[in-house]
Amino acid sequence: MDKLMKILHTSDWHLGQYFMMKTRESEHLHFLNWLIEVVNKQQIDALIVAGDIFDSASPPSYARKLYSDFIVRLQKSSCRQLIIMAGNHDSIAVLNENKDLLKALDVSVLAGLSDDLNEHIIELKDDRQNTQALVCALPFLRAADVMRSVQGSSAADKQISLQQGIADTYQSIFELANAQCHEKALPIIATGHLTAVGCSVSDSVREIYIGTLTAFPAVLFPAFNYIALGHLHRAQKVQKTDHIRYCGSPIALSFDETRQQKNINIIEFDTNNALTVNETVIPVFQRMQVISGDLESVIEQLQELKKELAGESAWIEVKLKQAFYLSDVHALLNEQVQESQIEILKISSPTINEKNQYQAADKSTLDNLTPADLFQHRLQIEDSYSDQQREQLTKLFAEVCSEVEHKS
Repeated sequence: MDKLMKILHTSDWHLGQYFMMKTRESEHLHFLNWLIEVVNKQQIDALIVAGDIFDSASPPSYARKLYSDFIVRLQKSSCRQLIIMAGNHDSIAVLNENKDLLKALDVSVLAGLSDDLNEHIIELKDDRQNTQALVCALPFLRAADVMRSVQGSSAADKQISLQQGIADTYQSIFELANAQCHEKALPIIATGHLTAVGCSVSDSVREIYIGTLTAFPAVLFPAFNYIALGHLHRAQKVQKTDHIRYCGSPIALSFDETRQQKNINIIEFDTNNALTVNETVIPVFQRMQVISGDLESVIEQLQELKKELAGESAWIEVKLKQAFYLSDVHALLNEQVQESQIEILKISSPTINEKNQYQAADKSTLDNLTPADLFQHRLQIEDSYSDQQREQLTKLFAEVCSEVEHKS
């Protein structure tokens, strides 16, 4: 009996990310080392990375080295094919730099949408070079790739046009893949880097279609046998379907992800193309934790954590339920973690306005504000604009942000 092909689905590595001025280099190195171990232990045949290899369009040199070193090490493993898709954080130019060279190593890099969708259909072959599956390897689809801008279109018209453009792209490539199957019923896998309707989003996920499409309905996907999604950092099924899944990011990219279990997905098909998905838990390489309560409770929790960790590293967010001036409480809390590897990276508490009345909102700092937040704040303190002008300016700013975001 032929050995079933094993395909590993991972995404959202965000190599090069800095988290509140802390580098993630060590965590990413540990993850990639662990991933190589899994590939060898599980005898993985093909590996799919569904976007956001890097955290920015201009990744630091160490992040590029992590990426290239991983590819070199993968050549010595059981994995015969590596398929890499660009995400919304990735630069098409950066990923394409070594595309032709990597092709010689059976590494397929899909950084941008080609005019010929056949270039996005990758054959997965066994050790006897027999095709066992097809991958419709689509990267992050930029609005300019799938829709034409019509002057005077409303926001609703643009949303419908973008949604239809994405749906048409998936339908077209599905039909091409089906035609390539001929009489043999091969499993067809698709990739995507987008937000699907009904899925859970964390703080570190950036909106990708600003001002237009917020989420893509899963019912518009054709009948692929498995859809390997990236962009959302929480591992989850889409609309409770077994075959449409996010594997999530390998490490927590924001404090609200610290309670999430991080996974990779290992998928197999039997001779009847029945799907099996095994979620493999990724170890935690850097302890991150949120501590909340009143000041007395927080101090007690920090002391307990200090004993528990016994010299191990931890990054902490403190959420105080009392109102304090942060400059006063910061020194007090840092005293509690002296002579330990615990670092308090963020403290929030209800703010105090000029009338000394407590407010419910957390204190805002530049590290937790988006450009849209700052723009709205600036707009609110201007009293010379009408509501209609504010609405128009907000829309124009969103379009500028989207253009800058997708220019890479």
